[in-house]
Parts: sequence; C-alpha cells; structure tokens
Amino acid sequence: MSAKTFDMIVIGAGPGGYVAAIRGAQLGLKVAVVEREHLGGICLNWGCIPTKALLRSSEVFHLMERAKDFGLKADKIGYDLDAVVKRSRGVAAQLSGGIGHLMKKNKVTVVMGEASLPAKGKVSVKTDKGTEELTAKAIVLATGARARELPGLEADGDLVWTYKHALNPPRMPKKLLVIGSGAIGIEFASFYNTLGADTTVVEVMDRVLPVEDAEISAFAKKQFVKQGMTIMEKAMVKQLDRGKGKVTAHIETKGKVEKVEFDTVISAVGIVGNVENLGLEGLGVKIDRTHVVTDEFCRTGVDGLYAIGDIAGAPWLAHKASHEGVMVAELIAGKHAHPVKPETIAGCTYCHPQVASVGYTEAKAKELGFDIKVGRFPFIGNGKAIALGEPEGMVKTIFDAKTGELLGAHMVGAEVTEMIQGYVIGRQLETTEEDLMNTVFPHPTLSEMMHESVLDAFDRVIHM
Repeated sequence: MSAKTFDMIVIGAGPGGYVAAIRGAQLGLKVAVVEREHLGGICLNWGCIPTKALLRSSEVFHLMERAKDFGLKADKIGYDLDAVVKRSRGVAAQLSGGIGHLMKKNKVTVVMGEASLPAKGKVSVKTDKGTEELTAKAIVLATGARARELPGLEADGDLVWTYKHALNPPRMPKKLLVIGSGAIGIEFASFYNTLGADTTVVEVMDRVLPVEDAEISAFAKKQFVKQGMTIMEKAMVKQLDRGKGKVTAHIETKGKVEKVEFDTVISAVGIVGNVENLGLEGLGVKIDRTHVVTDEFCRTGVDGLYAIGDIAGAPWLAHKASHEGVMVAELIAGKHAHPVKPETIAGCTYCHPQVASVGYTEAKAKELGFDIKVGRFPFIGNGKAIALGEPEGMVKTIFDAKTGELLGAHMVGAEVTEMIQGYVIGRQLETTEEDLMNTVFPHPTLSEMMHESVLDAFDRVIHM
C-alpha cells in the first residue's frame, strides 16, 4: 500500500496536538493527526477537565455545609461519590466528542493507532486494521506525558493510586496519604479532604506548592491546615507496606522515620514524557530526562520535526501546549510565528483556596538582580469577597522599581484562576504600574484587589 501524503502530521491529539492540527488546516495545510487512545488527550479525558468537574462538586458540597452562614437551611447534607464521578466522566466524554467534531469541521484526517517514525518525514501507524504509512515534510510530536512512578511507590489501583485511579475511585478513602503537593497532588487532597477523608500531604521540598511564591504557599498551607489537612514538609515516603485494606507508610522527616497507616495513597510525584517507541533516537533527536530538547520555536534540530507540550518540557500546562501548537502550525505554513515565553504563562491550581500566578516570584526577581517594589492586598479588604463569604485570600504584585514593569503576580483565594488573566495580558503587553493604576476596575468585583495591590506597591493603596 502506498503511503498517504500530508503537509503536516501531528502525533498526539491532546490540547497541543489537536490545536496544532486545527490551526494548520485553517492555514490551508493538508493535516493528519494520529492518536492512540482518546481525542483530547490526558487533559480532556483524565486531567484538567474531569478534575475540575470533581472539584466543582466538592465546592458545592462545601457551600451546602455552610448554608447557615448565608441564612439558608440545608438538612441531611450528603453526597453520592458514584454520581459525582459519573458527572465528571460525562463532562470529559462530552468534550472529547467535541474534538472529533472539530476535526471533521476542519477536514483533519484522524488516524487512531500507535505511531512511530521509521525515517525522516515518515510515520508508521499500527491500527486495529494493520499498519498505515504516512509521509509529510513537517511532523509535530505532541505525545504528552504520564505520571512518574517511584520504586516501591508504584500504583496498583487498589491501595495506591495515580491520578487516573483518583478520578475514577473504587471507594471513598477514609484515611488518605497524598505524596507530592504540586497542582495534581494538592487538588486531589483538596477534593477528598472536603468530602471527609482524613488527609495527609507529604512534600519533599520545604513547602507545599513549591513552584509558587513562598508567601502564597505559606498562606495556602495555613488554609489547608485550617480545613483539617495534615501537611508534612521536608518529608519523604521511603517505603509502603501493603496489607489487607491498608498501607503502612514509612515517612522520613528530620532524619527520623515514622510509620503511619492509611487505607489509600495517591502518588503525585511529577510526570515523565512519552518519548518511548517513537524511534526518536534513530533520527538524532536529543532527549533530556524523558523530554525532547527544542529551541524557542519547538524545533528539535531534525529538519521538519517539532515537539510541543509536555514532551517538550516545562511548564507542563495545557495552555502552553496549545499556544505552542498554534505557533508551530504557523511556522510550518510560512507565517511569522511568535515564540512562547514561559514567564508570561500563568499557572493555576484549583484547590480550595485557589492559587494562580504569572511571572517571577519575589525570590526569583531578587535573584535576577531586580530592584523591586511589592504590593499586597487581602481579600478581607474587598467588599465582593466579604459578600461572597470568601474573606480569606491575598493578591501580591511585584514590579521593577526602576522601570515600573510588572514582573510577577501571585494570588490565593476564591476565583483567582479567573482573575490571573488580567495580569497575564499585562505581562504580554509589557504593562507598567502607571498603566494599571490608571485603569478603572469595576465595582464591586474581586478584580478591584488587583488594582489595590498595584497601588500598594507604590504606597497609594486606598482600602487598607
């Protein structure tokens, strides 16, 4: 059978791959996308979207428990975990099906199967019906990543879970251990803790949410502890002894090991790129710690071969992957492409309280040699936050004292994942403090805190 020829082949139909395919098709390219499991990838099926559906259920449950605070009555409050999970899976299925519609609408050829690259410009796909051979001048690797598993802490789906097991749990944990306090770990800790699990989080670094600004991490930790979580920092799970219906964790802190019993463990210790069995080494692709090495335009160094999203390294975020997909498609189509700048990409964590940030932390800005001005504004000083019953939180902004450039913004509290985009636009447009101070923010909104934080950095804060 002769090979099918395309202008661009995308391997992987996650948020990077399917967006690259659509943009390529919009620009007149003949595009094929190869996917081995589900359209939408991990994000839509087993990551970003279904976790947010679960967290929304726990958020509503939390509000129901607080009904009295709002002058309402709610008796015999409870939940049906199976129904909560069913809703989450339904949301994921709906969106995955929507990707299929977008592929048809944009005339993108979808090939379901396992891809490999036997030679430059060639893709071989093992499908249910045999092997299909495809060729293209441009190939985009968008194969994503999977959960990292440490020796002795491997998931079994019963006592020890990965994020996939936690999304479709066999039971409700009573005493839960979460290993790792990055976005994935802390979101699941927040979900299960809210529903009543006795939750312990173990973090090897010196603070939870270690990539966030230290002040924001400390504020979030205080809230987690207030909610009943046990937080263990500078700690390491050395061993898991699995028994009948229980796991004994050997947790080392300050050189001492204590044994603690749990009925469920969620391992969230990072990710590894899906670089295996693609034939990349044979093509001369450089791989560093399971991620493909690329330049700022996602070029691998092999002519016509690009890598985007999680496989291309940090930050491991769906929106970064999508933007890289657009950039690469435009590059392939001969357009002027703009490289993605990591420091302008927001990070969002949907725990309770939410955490969001963009740009440099205070410590990083100082490390880079900036003379900085820092502004802060608490949720307790905002009328809308008090009216919502969400007075716990903070907005923090960091500016270059010499130029007034917004270097970073960091938030913790209700709906901050929706507010952060204002600062993202500010970073992209190289906004100064004067631009932000002269902007009129609507009242009453949570966004007014963004304005007040800027004012505070320059000793002009009004409501504090």
